[in-house]
Amino acid sequence: MVRGFNDDEIADLIEFGKAHAAEVRFIEYMDVGGATHWTAEQVVSQREILERLTARYGPATPVRDASDPRAPAERFRLPDGTTFGVIASVTAPFCAACDRSRLTADGTWFLCLYAARGVDLREPLRAGATDEELRALITSTWQARTDRGAEERLAVADRGALYQIDALRADPRREMHTRGG
Repeated sequence: MVRGFNDDEIADLIEFGKAHAAEVRFIEYMDVGGATHWTAEQVVSQREILERLTARYGPATPVRDASDPRAPAERFRLPDGTTFGVIASVTAPFCAACDRSRLTADGTWFLCLYAARGVDLREPLRAGATDEELRALITSTWQARTDRGAEERLAVADRGALYQIDALRADPRREMHTRGG
């Protein structure tokens, strides 16, 4: 949700989900990338999304999903049974429990959306790495990860977009659309 852009459509999206038997996910506007000119004022927080939906539909109660405790969305249920999720990666980062990563089209594996660098998987593949060698590389890299990008960004006092446009021109792979974010 982006304040002043689509935050007036929160209830419309819930209604769309109801009409199509789909569970809607709202994502707080993230400061990754940079071409977006992100500002904190544009973030519609999970708290605000819940307040707006509660005002229209009644209280939204948390839904605990034991089958997937690491899912990035916190799920809620409206009084009529409609469920939806909110991914509060800006105001309530979940880095410690995150099990998501991205593999780009050029074979670079990013362990975090905020990562400046990734792991090159293309070269080992082209060099003939066995499945076991790739499995070992992926497993050891994942187990050694220490990234906490969203949590670190939460502590930045004068927070703006992660990368300024000049940095993106120098390395366009830093922009989110190249990572599948």
